[in-house]
Amino acid sequence: MKQAVTAEQYAKAKEWSQDWHDDVDNAQVAPHWIGPSSTFWYQRDIRVGAQKGSEYVIVDPVSNSAEPAFDHARLATALRALLQEEVDPHQLPIDKLTINDHPSIIYFVAKEKYWAYDQTQNECYEVEPAQAKPNELLSPDGQWAAYVENYNLYVRHLKTEEVRQLTYDGEQYYGYGSEESAMNETSQQISGDVPPPSVLWSPDSKKLITLRLDEKNVKELHVVQNVPLDHKEVRPTLYTSRYAMVGDKHVPMMEVYIANIDHQQSIRVEAEPIAATSPSAFHPITPLAGWSEDSQQVYYKQVARDFKSAQLILVQADTGEARVIAEETNETFIFTHLYHNGNISYYSYFNIMTSLKPNFQLLQDNSLIWLSERDGYGHLYVIDSCTGQTLRALTAGNWNVRRLIAIDEEQGWVYFTASGRETGRDPYYQHLYRVQLDGSCLSLLTPEDANHNVILSPDFAYFVNTHSRVDSPPTSVLRSVNGDCIRELERANIQPLLERGYQLPERFTVKAADGITDLYGIIIKPAHLDLAQTYPVIDHYYAGPQVIQTPKSFTLKALNTGGAQALAQLGFATILMDGKGTPFRSREFIDVVAGNMGDGSGLEDHVASLPQLAQMYPFLDIERVGIWGSSGGGYGAARAILKYPDTYTAAVASAGNHDQLMYINMWGEHYQGMLDPQYPDRYANQANADLAAHLKGKLLLAHGDIDDNVHIGQTLRLAAALIKADKDFDLLIMPNVEHNVPAEAYFIRRKWDFFIRHLLGVEPPKLPIHAPDNEGQSASIESNSMKASIS
Repeated sequence: MKQAVTAEQYAKAKEWSQDWHDDVDNAQVAPHWIGPSSTFWYQRDIRVGAQKGSEYVIVDPVSNSAEPAFDHARLATALRALLQEEVDPHQLPIDKLTINDHPSIIYFVAKEKYWAYDQTQNECYEVEPAQAKPNELLSPDGQWAAYVENYNLYVRHLKTEEVRQLTYDGEQYYGYGSEESAMNETSQQISGDVPPPSVLWSPDSKKLITLRLDEKNVKELHVVQNVPLDHKEVRPTLYTSRYAMVGDKHVPMMEVYIANIDHQQSIRVEAEPIAATSPSAFHPITPLAGWSEDSQQVYYKQVARDFKSAQLILVQADTGEARVIAEETNETFIFTHLYHNGNISYYSYFNIMTSLKPNFQLLQDNSLIWLSERDGYGHLYVIDSCTGQTLRALTAGNWNVRRLIAIDEEQGWVYFTASGRETGRDPYYQHLYRVQLDGSCLSLLTPEDANHNVILSPDFAYFVNTHSRVDSPPTSVLRSVNGDCIRELERANIQPLLERGYQLPERFTVKAADGITDLYGIIIKPAHLDLAQTYPVIDHYYAGPQVIQTPKSFTLKALNTGGAQALAQLGFATILMDGKGTPFRSREFIDVVAGNMGDGSGLEDHVASLPQLAQMYPFLDIERVGIWGSSGGGYGAARAILKYPDTYTAAVASAGNHDQLMYINMWGEHYQGMLDPQYPDRYANQANADLAAHLKGKLLLAHGDIDDNVHIGQTLRLAAALIKADKDFDLLIMPNVEHNVPAEAYFIRRKWDFFIRHLLGVEPPKLPIHAPDNEGQSASIESNSMKASIS
């Protein structure tokens, strides 16, 4: 007898479709270092009844002390009088706290105003903020903010409001400091958002390295907003951007410039223009450039259009003279420029720190630390920047350096994270290590069998380490740089989460389709599991080769596991796994995807894993398997049901780039290869439309009509092929939705309905689970300018 899905289950699923930050206390300690010292403050969670409160703590590692950063009760009293409302000492209505070298006065935002609090006088008073605007990037000394206006680069002094123009001949589609517009221009036009400029400040705050982006000859792509936000407007609105596709003659080209604040001018770097990538080397979230400590030299990594080579260019800041000091090549494609995509805590780290270090650094003796995959794994090398000669390898072995954290030249230590070195552990877990600059004394600094997020103090004396696994809550500790544990800072409390019914993920290991290679994944079991029954399986899938899909740390976000907690409430088991053709294992492992995007980064491995999982978990019914994904995962989900119609019963594919020839050039050309008359069939094995006649199961295609990352034409072209093949399928086009379809409440409900009908074989409850916002006219515009990866 089929079991009906109730309205109560839908209500529970709706709860679990939201993130659960409020149900976990102290998931991470975010240290805010005070000046150049190792003293820091952080915000810790406490329970105030059933709600979450907080308090602020200052930690002095030298004395091994932790104490309140200020008197919370006294500040609450001062705010109560000032704001004329009740203020709880443990739920202070403050944000953007700043504590300087002299903590007697602290600064914060409350009620959208900026305040100073004098602890000695117990007095709050309003202050004029001197801070960068959302469209500006602050200089290291905190005095200048860079921004783009009318396609030119400017700086503004935060205190005097003096404005200096640094470039003068910018124009539309040939402007300074702007990222390639293809994947975010429409969203920015509709939302009005203006991103910060793509610049990198020099340490002395007198210079910036930036780009001038030439898109003049790039072909146009049109996006139609069919339902304008102005309800009185009945005509659809047309938006146009420059968008290069695979094989186009003209692609966005990047010219590099150095701007000088004092001289109010810029000089072009003496290097040929290069094909632009998105994000560029100078984007705030892309650590692909750096300055020398004396601000006299700057260096950046540039990647060839065919992605088979990358060069590190060293520039003399005053003259623009440039030369190549390091180079990496690969017969398939290079990948080290995307290593930052594999840092699980990448964005949280960026929110704490003002900048991220690249995986290379020029030292004071003109040697260079360089990350390369030349031996099949990511390792650090010392290179003579004058001759380009490799002097020595700092690391070696069948494991990967993942991120260069810092170099303490005075003591001769290099700090980095790596994965795969510790035997018997998940090879994706990042641990912190250090090694001497001569290659000796390699040591592990974070011994726990978990994934580690580390932030080193400015004086290279201590680091804060938060470690966790998907099945083990976070613990944050303070360690000295020799690895000694100074004190435990926080141990996360997940009890409220468990009491709500959180399904703790379980880790598993299976063999790839080759029967040899170990693959790693997780399963989230159905809620109220009855081992006497069997349950359908949902494979949450992403087919992009640039990231791994499976979370390695304890997660607080619903979408990090594909909405698995919600699906568990509806009677589904969800699996996530990383097959061959994905990064951070070895070159041999990722090279499977080269010229083979039609396999969807290990799709055959997912198919091979299902019988193994059924042996491990007998309650899984692998005769009822669904798959869903978005963007590259939308491509992969549709690919799965078309290529393996006897394995997958139902698929939901949202915002899918179903043919790489129709997607942005840097995607297909990177992994599938360049269009070449000598290889006319290079792209013949990847377009989903070519498999339309193979459809046997149930397929739901979804897309937002103003998606400027993956154009809606991708889904419509696959729909046209399915119609031509006389195949039944469902099509959901969502007005005023851009690329982030999975976050839309209506899509979430339709996805649940679809799997319930076609995997459980029952009708979903007919209740308005998700009330429409603004009568269905609400916009869901999210700028893609701060996203680190495409598709």
